[in-house]
Amino acid sequence: MDTLFRALSDPARRHILMALSEGPATVGQLAAPLDMSFAGASKHVHVLVEARLVEKRKIGRTQVCRLNAAPMRDLRNWLDQYSRFWSDRLDALESAVKDYENDRH
Repeated sequence: MDTLFRALSDPARRHILMALSEGPATVGQLAAPLDMSFAGASKHVHVLVEARLVEKRKIGRTQVCRLNAAPMRDLRNWLDQYSRFWSDRLDALESAVKDYENDRH
């Protein structure tokens, strides 16, 4: 989970993931809209590969990257626990406010 959060913490890496959600791309194609060098983009892709969010395949001399969204499922499940927690807390707060308002009238 720490590796996922680290990978997602950078805006350039999030941009790369969004680009890959539209289909496979080379590192050069991913670097172009970011106004970033090939080496810079390659470092970001490496972090995403370590987090298993991106898979790379070599075709000739070209590295083609593809999104692997499966690790985000675990992250979403973890976050959903907190969503339910806050939803329950906010429901309880709403109920308490309504009870307070009813008691005042």
